[in-house]
Amino acid sequence: MAKITIQEVITALKGCVDPEIGLNIVDLGLIQGIEIDDSNNMKIKLTMTSPMCPVTSVILADVQLRLEHIHDSGNVDIDLVWDPAWSPEMISEEARMSMNI
Repeated sequence: MAKITIQEVITALKGCVDPEIGLNIVDLGLIQGIEIDDSNNMKIKLTMTSPMCPVTSVILADVQLRLEHIHDSGNVDIDLVWDPAWSPEMISEEARMSMNI
C-alpha cells in the first residue's frame, strides 16, 4: 500500500467546486487541515463560507466521494469547523487574481 500524500488529497479536493461561487474549495480557503495516518485514514477539517450555507451537504458528500476514490485510501473523517470563521481573505491569491478581487 502506497502512502497517500497531502498533495494527492489537495489535488482531489480541487475537483470539488462550491456550486454557488464557482471556485474549488481549496482555492476558496475552506480547507482548514489535512491529516493522513500510516493506514491512509484521512481527517479533513473544513469550513463553509457561512453556517447557513445551503450547499453544505452537497460539498461534504463531494469531498467524501473524491477522497474515497484516492487509490489505497482508508477511512475518511470530515470535521466541519467554524473557528476560525471563513472570510474572503482566505481565498488563494491565484483565485483572487482570476476574480479581479
